[in-house]
Amino acid sequence: MAKKKQTSDPNYKVIAENRRARFDYAIEDDIECGIMLEGSEVKALRGNGTNIADSYAAVENGELWLVNSYIPPYEQAKVFKHEERRRRKLLVSRKELADLWNLTQRKGMTLVPLVIYFNHKGRAKIKLGIAKGKKLHDKRETQAKRDWGRQKQRLLKDAR
Repeated sequence: MAKKKQTSDPNYKVIAENRRARFDYAIEDDIECGIMLEGSEVKALRGNGTNIADSYAAVENGELWLVNSYIPPYEQAKVFKHEERRRRKLLVSRKELADLWNLTQRKGMTLVPLVIYFNHKGRAKIKLGIAKGKKLHDKRETQAKRDWGRQKQRLLKDAR
């Protein structure tokens, strides 16, 4: 008997991806967090998207915060507009928060947002990467490996 073809979930939707983070940082691990948003922010995310390229996460006073992320204003929200670059609280368990605090206390470690998406239940989630900044020579090495991989694929394709 044939298996049913799995259809993609209509509620799962990637809103923004921080591709620059994978180039600028060596991502060691990642963690999924919830985001506390206002109603107009959720509507704006669904319609316009967001920018997380310049943002980061920080642990302050026993809470995890997303700093400097941009969510554009929602045009239909006349009275209840949100501030575009406000700090947004991230939702994690106490154990995960303690682990993140310990990891970020090591020299050179930081929390960078990788992806913002709506999960299968329609809730906004963010994937944070526990990262260490790359030096210039590491970035060049990454670029060289990527270029060589592309050349190799072209050569294999041409040989067929």
